[in-house]
Amino acid sequence: MPASQTSTVLIVEDNELNLEMLQRRLEKQGYQIVSARAGNEVEVTLNRLRPDIILMDLNLPEIDGWTLAKQLKQDERYSDIPLIAVTAHAMRGDREKALAAGFDDYISKPLDFKALLRCIQERLAL
Repeated sequence: MPASQTSTVLIVEDNELNLEMLQRRLEKQGYQIVSARAGNEVEVTLNRLRPDIILMDLNLPEIDGWTLAKQLKQDERYSDIPLIAVTAHAMRGDREKALAAGFDDYISKPLDFKALLRCIQERLAL
């Protein structure tokens, strides 16, 4: 599926500047954006709506992204939603660790927006 005018993206990011930047840029691409600023807000958000894809930081207050990814992938209600780690964790092995935790893909910060957009489009096309 190409960039859909109706695809909903849940951004889970505790850094306000990162969240606003991502939201603004993705909205310009036609995506509807919903956000959560802490891991414990994700389930509440998912109970209200079902996003087409989730972008999640790994360092989150309350419940970290590693733990949350495992929980989402083990929950049959959410396990099929593509989950992309968008994180400053860029050390050797972090990508593999994120994928092992349940993320479907991994994009490191500082963000290459074109690469993120390609990743979102590819995941939505599956």
